[in-house]
Amino acid sequence: MSATSEAAAEIRREAIRDAKLWYWQRISAMVLAICVFVHLGTMIYAVRGGLTAAEILSRTKGNWLWGAFYLVFVIAAAVHVPLGLRAIINEWFGWRGRLPLQVIALIGVCYAMLGVAAIWGLVR
Repeated sequence: MSATSEAAAEIRREAIRDAKLWYWQRISAMVLAICVFVHLGTMIYAVRGGLTAAEILSRTKGNWLWGAFYLVFVIAAAVHVPLGLRAIINEWFGWRGRLPLQVIALIGVCYAMLGVAAIWGLVR
């Protein structure tokens, strides 16, 4: 295989990977839009109903349905945010290849772990 065809194959693989990452960012954005709508709607409803933050938190204790909702929220954010950061890294710094993917994977895992810890504090 010539160097030119190897380079073309690498460009093709990178384009396919970028398309898949783009797809996942768009899907996560759709999930986030729904989650943000539910979250803000619930908060506005609760606060207008006269509940304080402490009362709202006391109602979430042991409520695993809200925990599941926020888990979906966290997973969507843990997918969406790092992919957006990858696009910024590519634009601003011109980084390509595996390093930005490894960095955003680490950021996504950390983001997910922090989110799950927050959910655990919310429902337990």
